[in-house]
Amino acid sequence: MDPTAPGPDERGTPAAERPLTPQERAEYERLRKSAAVRHRRLRYTGATVLLLLALLLSPVGVIAAWLHNTISDQDRYVQTVAPLAQEPAVQNAVTDKLTNAVVANVDVKAVTDALQRALQQADAPPVVVERSEALEGPLRSALTSAVRAVVSKVVTSDQFETVWTEANRRAQAAVEKVLTGEGSSAVQASGDTIVLDIGTLTDELKQRLVESGFEKASAIPEVNKQVPLLQVDKLNEAQDAMRLLNTVGVWLPIAVLVLAALGVWAAPAHRVWLLATAIGLFVMMLLLLVGLAVARRIYLDSVPPATLPPDAAAAVYDTFVRFLRLSTRTLLVLSVVTALAAYLYGPGRGARLVRRAGVRSTGAAGRALERLGMRTGSTGHWLQEHRAWTTGLVIAGGALALLLWNYPTPAVVALVFGIVVLLLIVLGILAAATGDSRRGPGGHVGTGHGSGLPPG
Repeated sequence: MDPTAPGPDERGTPAAERPLTPQERAEYERLRKSAAVRHRRLRYTGATVLLLLALLLSPVGVIAAWLHNTISDQDRYVQTVAPLAQEPAVQNAVTDKLTNAVVANVDVKAVTDALQRALQQADAPPVVVERSEALEGPLRSALTSAVRAVVSKVVTSDQFETVWTEANRRAQAAVEKVLTGEGSSAVQASGDTIVLDIGTLTDELKQRLVESGFEKASAIPEVNKQVPLLQVDKLNEAQDAMRLLNTVGVWLPIAVLVLAALGVWAAPAHRVWLLATAIGLFVMMLLLLVGLAVARRIYLDSVPPATLPPDAAAAVYDTFVRFLRLSTRTLLVLSVVTALAAYLYGPGRGARLVRRAGVRSTGAAGRALERLGMRTGSTGHWLQEHRAWTTGLVIAGGALALLLWNYPTPAVVALVFGIVVLLLIVLGILAAATGDSRRGPGGHVGTGHGSGLPPG
């Protein structure tokens, strides 16, 4: 027997069975509240750490997912680069590059020298022979104009777009090599510049030029068939970062989602934490869009006009990152929808007004169905009793649809949100059309509510 254990009181009642004295109960309540406060603080601390990790990793997760999908999905990659073939700025850059390649292969000075010798042999006046040297400039200009007309016709044709698409489809695997710094392909890393080898177009171009009378076109030099796409300082470091992002592209977005879900689950106030998560995601996606705009400016300033004209450089950048921007805007819309839902389920005055309006509206619609003889009976009673479950299932179904949707857009998020709201309204109307005469002021039976929102 433990001699330190409390003994019975003066009436012989064991200490374990006797009621607590006021002092003991006060001490017990103090200790219990202190433990509850410590537990609550621990939960808030853990939830805060999880939320911060999720929010800080969210922009990186979006970029990693975009990079991984663009590289690994051939159709997605082709869809990304296909519009470049129709960009006038890019077409002009390709036309200039090929035109200069052809003209540089024609020795215009040799032509003027031959003309000068022919004039001398024909005993032309000395002044004519001397001034024949001035024909080099006009001849080069005329040759450039004629070659450019033929090249432009090729580059702006439907065949160019077809060749461009097929070449990029074949080069999809090669792009991955560029981003990892390995191998060679149509898209290559040359120094600090990523270039596109347009050699697949030269055969068609040579044939068109030869048919137009420019036999020298058959000797277009190999070195001039590369069109710079991107110029990146310290390309090797950028390739290391891209390899890492490509590796984590699948798992990082999932990790961000899990961290956010664990943060909401660990927090004592789930709804408030969900609202905070949505607001935080909105802010991070705004910062990502700002970062993309700043990166665009930095990129355009870093590309020399001699390497790639500014309008062509802007077209290349905007085309490559347009799906990244689209994904970021999609998450912006999703965060707004989530924040709105979290607010409407709260105790705020505006949320209560919306919920009451929903109850009255679905109740009135349910009574209208009854007057038309369309009563839901036991089904309506079941919907009333299991309103929380049906609401949760509809919302979970909408979230699952977004998770399973390939590349959702802001329009898709709005569509799913509208379908979820519509289903909740339909369920509320069916729950209110039971045909039971015992109705409360909101058009519902007993304590059940006709809308999909919780009572205020």
